[in-house]
Amino acid sequence: MFEKSFITDCEGPLTLNDNAFELCAHFIENGDELFKTLSLYDDYLVDVVKKENYKAGNTLKLILPFFVLENLKNDDLINFSKDNIYAVRDSKFLLKFLKDCMNTYIVSTSYGQYIEALSNYMEFPFENTYYTDVDVDALHLNDEELSKIAEFKNQILENPDDYELFDEIFFTEIPKMSIYEKIKEIDVVGGLGKKLAIDDIIANDGIDIKQMLYIGDSITDVEPLHFARENDGISISFNGNEYPLKVAEIAIVSPSAIATAVIANIYSDKDKSSVLKFINQYNSQEDIGKLLDEFSINSEIKERFLEVFNDEDYPIIKLINNENYEEILKESVYMRNNIRGEDIGGLG
Repeated sequence: MFEKSFITDCEGPLTLNDNAFELCAHFIENGDELFKTLSLYDDYLVDVVKKENYKAGNTLKLILPFFVLENLKNDDLINFSKDNIYAVRDSKFLLKFLKDCMNTYIVSTSYGQYIEALSNYMEFPFENTYYTDVDVDALHLNDEELSKIAEFKNQILENPDDYELFDEIFFTEIPKMSIYEKIKEIDVVGGLGKKLAIDDIIANDGIDIKQMLYIGDSITDVEPLHFARENDGISISFNGNEYPLKVAEIAIVSPSAIATAVIANIYSDKDKSSVLKFINQYNSQEDIGKLLDEFSINSEIKERFLEVFNDEDYPIIKLINNENYEEILKESVYMRNNIRGEDIGGLG
């Protein structure tokens, strides 16, 4: 075990995917619109209603009856996931570097079928991942219930802003169905679920609570980012939307994970104060190559960083404050949408 732990979200910092959205778009007619509508409803329940015992990322539970409607099975999720992994540039390099210097974990809201496929692709130990565990094969609806779910789908698509209707569907009607007991048992690893995963990691690794870095990009990362920051760890928003940028201490806006590798390198070798010192100098020094040398950046990371950003259009690596928040948000959302596409980039 190392003295420090690197904990990352998957979709965003490591991959360009939103696997659940992509599954819906591929297997369900108008599934892309259905997922986007339910994702906004999920954000509303978390951010506006602050619904008790409701976790950010529960869209992954809301969508399950519509998987059953299409007769989706575990093998469908597994095979689609294996064939549709789109990595952030240099994310595989990042994970390879990290295995020799920090305890490294992926904490993701995504379905386990996708995370296992991703782990195989990245050559990353699956046992070092946390994910939403769903056995789609165990979910069943009778014919009458299937007809109702089909009707609910049409109502949602026809009334995308009627959250009273959605409340009735998901918190009154579906709980009456046979599928509900199975769905109720599913523990979505989002928001508080991710924070609980971090608690588990800290306990298992026996590290000082301050010796952790967490990086995320969406509403499901708010609690773990806040936890890392409050406990004097490293908290990073990577191409994040407004949710992580409001709570993280550091923003990285980059098309490549090599920018993350630079910060990880400094943190693993030194400490948080060195990371903050680097960021301040990074934003005031013109000779970035010289700065990387001054901080003894790993030669492979330095070489790759200067290769990726050879036109000197360097990534944004900044401490977030009230004065620069709006500017960073604009650049971060632009990068997010540019590399992941507006459909996925626009999801909470």
